[in-house]
Amino acid sequence: MANVVFKSTVNWTGEKVRCEAESRGLKVVIDEPVKAGGTNLGQTPVELLLAALGGCITISATAFARKARVELQGFSVEVEGDMDPDGFLGKNPEVKVGFSAIRYKIKYKTNSPQENVEKLMELVKSRCPVSDTLISGVPVSGEWERNGEG
Repeated sequence: MANVVFKSTVNWTGEKVRCEAESRGLKVVIDEPVKAGGTNLGQTPVELLLAALGGCITISATAFARKARVELQGFSVEVEGDMDPDGFLGKNPEVKVGFSAIRYKIKYKTNSPQENVEKLMELVKSRCPVSDTLISGVPVSGEWERNGEG
């Protein structure tokens, strides 16, 4: 199967740092807390990254549960990451700008056998695209283009 291109367009709303991301006609507000110069009307980009990982793990689990012969009655993921804001703020050039570590804890409810649950967790671990992207460190590139005068 050929590669599928996924796309998100993010536009600044003009209010402080708040912006909106749109994919397939669906919108998400991205913002910062008031103390960080935002309006606190949306999750921060790094919170959304953690949410994307948790969402991908959850979707993978529900998608592969039948294959692993697991009947899920409940499923949730807590995701957290360690980051020193001094990197982003430029206060310390020795500090990593992004997360230094990300951890998750899966909580599930099922009456299925443990060996089936283990099979499901291996499927999730090996097939979650967001986790794979974070672990493999794919290249990120960009370009700049002036959009009118001003």
